[in-house]
Amino acid sequence: MKLLERGGVEVMFGLPGGTTIPLYNDLLDSKIRHVLVRHEQGAAHMADGYARATGRPGVCTSTSGPGVTNLMTGVATAYVDSSPMLVLTGQVATPMIGNDAFQEADSFSLMMPITKHNFRILDPMDIPEAIKRGLRIATTGRFGPVHVDLPVDMMRAEVPQEMMDKDYFVHEPAEDLSDLPEAVKMLKNAERPLLLVGGGVIWSNATVEVLELAEMLMAPIVTTIMGKGAVPDEHPLCLGMIGMHGREAARRAFLDCDAILAVGTRFSDRSAGNKSILSERTKIIHIDIDSGEVGKGLHTRVRIVGDARKALRAIIAGLGAPKGDNPWSLRVKAMRKECVCDIDLMDDPIKPQKVIHELNGVLPENAFVTTEVGQNQMWAAHFLKVRHPRQFITSGGFGTMGFGFPASLGVKVAFPDRAVVDVAGDGSLQMVFQEFATAVSEDLPVVVCLMNNGWLGMVKQWQKLFWDKRYCGTELRNNPDFIKLAQAFGADGVRVERPSELREALQSAVKSEIPFIVDIMVDPEEDVLPMIPPGGGSGVVRGRCRWKS
Repeated sequence: MKLLERGGVEVMFGLPGGTTIPLYNDLLDSKIRHVLVRHEQGAAHMADGYARATGRPGVCTSTSGPGVTNLMTGVATAYVDSSPMLVLTGQVATPMIGNDAFQEADSFSLMMPITKHNFRILDPMDIPEAIKRGLRIATTGRFGPVHVDLPVDMMRAEVPQEMMDKDYFVHEPAEDLSDLPEAVKMLKNAERPLLLVGGGVIWSNATVEVLELAEMLMAPIVTTIMGKGAVPDEHPLCLGMIGMHGREAARRAFLDCDAILAVGTRFSDRSAGNKSILSERTKIIHIDIDSGEVGKGLHTRVRIVGDARKALRAIIAGLGAPKGDNPWSLRVKAMRKECVCDIDLMDDPIKPQKVIHELNGVLPENAFVTTEVGQNQMWAAHFLKVRHPRQFITSGGFGTMGFGFPASLGVKVAFPDRAVVDVAGDGSLQMVFQEFATAVSEDLPVVVCLMNNGWLGMVKQWQKLFWDKRYCGTELRNNPDFIKLAQAFGADGVRVERPSELREALQSAVKSEIPFIVDIMVDPEEDVLPMIPPGGGSGVVRGRCRWKS
């Protein structure tokens, strides 16, 4: 606990068990706040939300065996999205390891594929190194979770003060900036440059540099879902999110550009899609801190391994004078203007677009929005107006249902004076509803904006569009009364059935001093469109989208 305090840790999310009693015993004498969760998966998501909102490592803990396996979904979520965490798990006493002791699991091996680094403590003298290096490894290079497996007898042992004071070396990631001159040359010569921005820009605090470079080049900015918020959605050069449920202007610019500067993104199938649709003449400059990610694009010509902020500053210095308006920038302005949808829909039943429209009008400028996974997530990613980095927090690469609500509690712990809203679906929320008990007991008045359509909506949408409406296993029959359920935990809420009721309900929720759920009955037949079908290609299912070209 002393080592964590020295490392700047202020809060720990967890649920105790027999093997972690020594840890919790010392927690009584620590300055670190403990948030008692109701399920270990919630602890990992809360630590993850805390990390994404602050940029600092979130810390979570569980007992051995099932405590560890319950944590794993949340740890994997953080790993895929490069979120820094320190994961402390109890373990049976060292003489019992490998003997099928009560609540024993090979936590070290289980966590290995979903963490940056693993420590198993078999000597109490190794504890200082694990904690000190663990915190630094989590935030060095590509961020990610670090796991420390703590046998109960190791936690009972004494560690000399000189070991506590010892410093430990952490290797800085390899850097290769040798292609920077070629990147500058390529951008100078490009007639239609574009910036593709991923979550790495937010983790590296390079948002100012992205905007400066885009304005020098007069180049459009498109983001992945993890990069949403890296630049203000309302900036004239921002065309919004790209990908399966992205904005059509972003997709069009991606297809029409002749040079792509991709920063802090890994070209996933749900963002860049089928990259073979790009013209052979499209050149890609890829900047990433992870050498294993750089160059995955089919058309990558320039590979830069290193910190995004440092690399972008060098490119800005190399470019010199700004380009000014040109045929490409004027075309981008026209595309942005064409890609403006009327989402203030007054239809009955309520359309999900209307929910996001009202959130845009109600939320304070500094509010945080987390999301669950599914249609609700895509409505928010597509239409929500985000102004600042870290304000939009979602599960990207792992697509973890149940992420948003516990993540919102982690955000609220970090920023108790700012509004925090979880945009949820009824399927995803029911996976973690028990954490309302945590929200109430820890005095975390978050808002759950629930889009309730009675279905596992995204799977239903695929069954509808691509499987001849053969619905199986997707209708959520006998959903609970979410308001009564919230009230049973000591929270409150209101049910909304008409569009005219939305704004007042959301305003009341944001002002509430206790956790609050707005249960909004949305149209179950409204699909998240436009949508690029699975596998990519140029065919787009547009629905209400008015895009003509």
